[in-house]
Amino acid sequence: MMKERIEELLAQIDGLKCKNAKEVEEARVKLLGKKGEITGLFEEFRTFSPDLKKEFGRKINELKQAALAKIDQLREQTAVEAASEGPREDLSMPGTPFSLGSRHPVSIVRQEIVDIFRKFGYDVAEGPEIEDDYHVFEALNFPLNHPARDMQDTFFVSVGHPNPLLLRTHTSSVQVRAMETMKLPIRVICPGRVFRNEAISARAHCIFHQVEGLYIDENVTFADLKQAILLFAREMFGPDTAIRMRPSYFPFTEPSSEVDVSCNICKGKGCNICKGTGWLEIMGCGMVDPNVLEASGIDSKKYSGFAFGMGLERIAMLKWQVNDLRHYFENDLRFLSEFNTAIEV
Repeated sequence: MMKERIEELLAQIDGLKCKNAKEVEEARVKLLGKKGEITGLFEEFRTFSPDLKKEFGRKINELKQAALAKIDQLREQTAVEAASEGPREDLSMPGTPFSLGSRHPVSIVRQEIVDIFRKFGYDVAEGPEIEDDYHVFEALNFPLNHPARDMQDTFFVSVGHPNPLLLRTHTSSVQVRAMETMKLPIRVICPGRVFRNEAISARAHCIFHQVEGLYIDENVTFADLKQAILLFAREMFGPDTAIRMRPSYFPFTEPSSEVDVSCNICKGKGCNICKGTGWLEIMGCGMVDPNVLEASGIDSKKYSGFAFGMGLERIAMLKWQVNDLRHYFENDLRFLSEFNTAIEV
């Protein structure tokens, strides 16, 4: 009985044919798997008497080796046939599309502003976000008891010593470092993130971004400041943009001014964006106070200069008519995806 089963399985193995790797694996399991036919013969062989084991042991091993050789042969054969058929995929078909990310609207506006002022000959200067009191306040004409300090709503990192550390409330601290280290004349813009302890709303946030500019040289006048801002406004909002300057107050500039641009939505006629006035506020500016120059070791009798500063979120809101400042910080992909066309891929 055992002899007939071995001969039957040898004939079955000799005539075994498979079309693909799946059928080869099925044949292997059927013959050599845990419940395979050849495996079953080995289980039965264990119960044989020593004489029968001597008679059939070699034949069963030859059967197993024949099965393994046939399986290997079929594996190679089906692999060669699959390779000769070529890829099943149509390589001429277009790939699976995927959406590209986009730059953040604040980053887009920052780069536009930097590019504009670089054309005017300005360098880019940066400084630490955690600053000391001297560079944020004292060097900018904010004495310890100055009421203008109350305007800043400062986040202090350390207190209890004469020059505490704090999260900078404006990038004017970078201007101070530029005046301390750079050779005259100085022409820089200072983009960066700033922090103020304010309630978060549609019009305010405790984190925002600024770009401030500084130009110091001999014989710099308010007319130079006005011309620089007018050129910037026309580059940013269009060649027909007009500006107006309203008197204001900043501790580090004198005289100081707020700057409005003609509304680029209604062309100055009045709309809900400009609240019917035809004007949009974009920045503050002024001539650098002589005390600020002297604090950084610059002779205020020989040199003069102007400074200006604007909020990037404010410019972005005007550029794209965004009505809620919080959108810039919520990382909502529905909002950010609207700016996909604002960059070149």
